[in-house]
Amino acid sequence: MATALADSERAVLDPVPKGLLIGGKWREASGSRTLAVEDPATGEALCAVADATVEDGLAALDAAASAQAAWATHPPRERGEILRRAFEAVTAQANDLALLMTLEMGKPLAESRAEVAYGADFLRWFSEEAVRIRGDYSVAPSGKGRLLTMRQPVGPCILITPWNFPLAMAARKIAPAIAAGCTMVLKPAAQTPLCSLALARILEAAGLPEGVLNVVTTSTSGKVMEPLIRDPRARKLSFTGSTEVGRKLIEQSAAQVLRVSMELGGNAPFLVFDDADLDAAVEGAMLAKMRNMGEACTSANRFHVAASVAGDFTERLAARMAGLKVGRGTKSDSQVGPLIDGAGRAKVEELVADAAASGAKVVVGGKAMPGGGYFYEPTVLGDVPAGARVLREEIFGPVAPVSEFSTEDEAIAAANQTEYGLAAYVFTKDLGRAFRVIERLETGMVGLNQGIVSNAAAPFGGVKQSGFGREGGAEGIKEYLEIKYVALNV
Repeated sequence: MATALADSERAVLDPVPKGLLIGGKWREASGSRTLAVEDPATGEALCAVADATVEDGLAALDAAASAQAAWATHPPRERGEILRRAFEAVTAQANDLALLMTLEMGKPLAESRAEVAYGADFLRWFSEEAVRIRGDYSVAPSGKGRLLTMRQPVGPCILITPWNFPLAMAARKIAPAIAAGCTMVLKPAAQTPLCSLALARILEAAGLPEGVLNVVTTSTSGKVMEPLIRDPRARKLSFTGSTEVGRKLIEQSAAQVLRVSMELGGNAPFLVFDDADLDAAVEGAMLAKMRNMGEACTSANRFHVAASVAGDFTERLAARMAGLKVGRGTKSDSQVGPLIDGAGRAKVEELVADAAASGAKVVVGGKAMPGGGYFYEPTVLGDVPAGARVLREEIFGPVAPVSEFSTEDEAIAAANQTEYGLAAYVFTKDLGRAFRVIERLETGMVGLNQGIVSNAAAPFGGVKQSGFGREGGAEGIKEYLEIKYVALNV
C-alpha cells in the first residue's frame, strides 16, 4: 500500500530521479528491478527506485575508472566552482530537500532543514579546499639535492552512506572526493536513497562531468558492493555505518589494500559533574540525545551524572522529554518523528525491557506508540545498573539511561568502559577538571558544555572500534589524496 501524499509532497517527490546514475546517464537496473522506499511514519511505500545488480555496480565502477585520468587533471579552481554552484543550489532548494528527507527518513522538518544546511556546508567548505592542496619543498639535510612532496588524488572511490543523515553523509564524502580530483561510486542506504539521487542531479546541473559521480541504489548492498571493493581499479573505500558491517568491509578491502575511512558505531557518554550548570546540561542533553530521534552515531547513549545532582538532572530531563510532541515529521508541530523501521524500534523495545528487568526505573515513556509507523515514546531511565545492555549497546532511539558516579575517576572509567570511541560530552564549570577529563576520554570528539559536535570545518571521526580516518575540516580532503615524494638531484 502506498502512502497518501499531499500535492506539495508529491511535487517534491516526483521529480527526483529514480534510476541509477552511471557514466552520466540515468538508467534502469538490469532486469528492470526496483526496490520500494518506505515512509517510516506510515510503514507504507512512497515510491520505487532502481534496484542495482552486481553487473550494474561494475558498470558504475567502469565509468568511474574511465573518467579518473581526465578528472584528476581538471583545474582545481573549476572543481571548486562546481562545488560552490552545488552549495548555492542546495541552499536555494533547502525547503524541498528538507521535505524530501522527512518523507523518506521521518525526522521533523526543522531537523531536516538543519541537516540540509549542514550538508551544504560540506559543499562550500571543500569548494574552498580544492585550491589549497599543497605539497612541500626543502633542501636535503646533507645539502645535496632537494626534497619535493606532492599530493595527488587517490583514484576511484567507493562511498557507502547510512540512512540516518541521507543528504549530509553523502555530501560529506562526495565533496572532498570532488575537490581532490577523485571519481566515485556512491551507494546510499536502501531505506533513504532519494536525497542522494536529488543531490546527484544537483551536481550534474552544477557542471560535474559524466562519470565522476556514479550512484547505485540496491537492496543487496553486500552482494553488489563486494566485487567493487575487491576490484583492483578501486583505490579507496569510505563507509559510514555499524561497526559490525565495517569489520566485514575492512576484511574485503584488505585484498586490494585500499585506502579506507571508517565512521562506525558509537556509545557516547554524557558526563554531568556536580558543579555543572544543570539548565545548560539539560539543554545539551536534549540536543545530544534527541537529534534525529536518537538515531545518530554521536547521540548521547549513556548519562553519567554526579550522585549529588543526579535526581535533579533526571527530573528536569524527564520533564523536557515528556513535553515533546511526537508525530509525522511533516506536521509543523512535530518534534519527534518515527524510527527508521520495525527492526530499529524492536531493538529499542528490547533494550528498555532489559534495563527495567535489571532494576532501572522508567521515569517517563518506555513504550512503542500504537498506530501506523515506527514511533517510540521519548524515554528516561533512572538508576540504571552497570550491567544493563542499554549502557553497553548503541540504542539508536529516544532513550536516555541515567546512572550515577561519585568521583571524577569513576566517571572517566565508566565513560571509557566501551569498545567504541566516537564522541563524548562533558558538563562542568571547572576549567581544570574539563581539561583533565577531556585528555583522559578515549574518544575522537568531545563536546564541552554543548550537545553538538558536528561541524563541516572540524575533523569528524573516532577511535577504537568507532573507526579511523576523518571527515570534514582541513583533514578531510587528505583522506582522498596520496603523497608522492620526489628526490631532486639539483
